[in-house]
Amino acid sequence: MDATPRPARLAVGVISAGRVGSVLGAALARAGHVVGSVSAVSRESLRRAEELLPDVPVAPPPEVAASADLVLLAVPDDELAGLVRGLVATGSLRAGQIVVHTSGAQGVGVLEPARDAGALCVALHPVMTFTGRSEDVERLTACSVGVTAADGDEAAWNVGEALVVEMAAEPVRIPEAARPLYHAALAHGANHLITLVADCADLLRTAGIGDAERMLGPLLSAALDNVLRHGDRALTGPVARGDSGTVAKHLGVLASAAPETLAPYRVLARRTVDRAQAAGLLKPEPAADVRTTLEDR
Repeated sequence: MDATPRPARLAVGVISAGRVGSVLGAALARAGHVVGSVSAVSRESLRRAEELLPDVPVAPPPEVAASADLVLLAVPDDELAGLVRGLVATGSLRAGQIVVHTSGAQGVGVLEPARDAGALCVALHPVMTFTGRSEDVERLTACSVGVTAADGDEAAWNVGEALVVEMAAEPVRIPEAARPLYHAALAHGANHLITLVADCADLLRTAGIGDAERMLGPLLSAALDNVLRHGDRALTGPVARGDSGTVAKHLGVLASAAPETLAPYRVLARRTVDRAQAAGLLKPEPAADVRTTLEDR
């Protein structure tokens, strides 16, 4: 049996109906809470609100917050602090409310004005990418959610974890001090992976490969699975083998066909040499040869 304390049925206000807010609002509704209102301005956010939060009234942020037991702030990182200050200044946040934000980069320090007003404050950051479509609600059930509350505020930690469990996701406690490095790690992996894969697909198309994504799918899926299971022991390829001749050929063809990818290739290859050598996959002499080959000329 799951002994995690569960919040009572709550009136939820969603600010705003972006990709994250609309999906979490739908997940909370599925868990039995009632989304009473949502803020949405752009055509896309209004469409998401209509699709994922049907029949939920659209209202300005102060009205959404004032009428809610649980205020979900799902706005861009740079807007969050100003929004919180504005809601407190208008009296839209009050004692007894639960105020949650979804920013990965920030902990609960940004919610300090709401906490001073008597609200229980939590940061909930789902570790997944969002499309803002209904399938995201199902994908939540397979993801972790970083939970942050103030040090010593066990009630807030417990409420945050309970909300995550209700959405059928897995809560993971992230202390406030760890939040910046936690977010940097996730952004480095997820965001830069997309850039890397897109560059790879472009290179294949430049080489005349028609369906690059179909070719890459099995290879990259296996590579991701292997590294998550085995870490650096999953490394393969010319750098990990110390094949400096092949690396030199790569540098030559990239300089000619796709010079914009040459610098990223060098940086990642150097990092791969370091990891392969540290893992005992690559001996010092061939590692030095590869490093020399990778030097800018």
